[in-house]
Amino acid sequence: MSVSIGQPVPDFTATATGDATVSLSELKGRQVVIYFYPKASTPGCTTEGGDFRDRMSDFDAANTVVLGVSRDGIRAQENFKAKQGFNFDLISDKDETVCTVFDVIKLKKLYGKEHLGIERSTFLIDTEGRLAREWRGVKVPGHAQEVLEAAQALHGG
Repeated sequence: MSVSIGQPVPDFTATATGDATVSLSELKGRQVVIYFYPKASTPGCTTEGGDFRDRMSDFDAANTVVLGVSRDGIRAQENFKAKQGFNFDLISDKDETVCTVFDVIKLKKLYGKEHLGIERSTFLIDTEGRLAREWRGVKVPGHAQEVLEAAQALHGG
């Protein structure tokens, strides 16, 4: 099962930082950016999160919520958020519920060994809960800005 552009994204409920529970259905009326990253507190993920953090006022102005998701436990997510000063919630998806909705678990190679891991991916959901844009196999530099511009265009248009 995978989400498709223009189709409703299946509702999910997940544990997030700040003792929060996030449900997609509760975010209707706002645009939602969900970005998946492989592991908290690693260099690329720290850079990507910082790029979203530094643009949060612009995302807010575009009526857009940002959520980061990885398979890390909630304590690792809390530490990552606090250490980096992230001004958005991180979801702990240890059971891969949210990852499965977006089909981001892929076979990856690291140091010649294959393993299943999160493919760095981002999804933009419109105010009605439909998938508006997706980015898979993301490269971090410039990505948050590209997502912001898509969110602004969707909000304005």
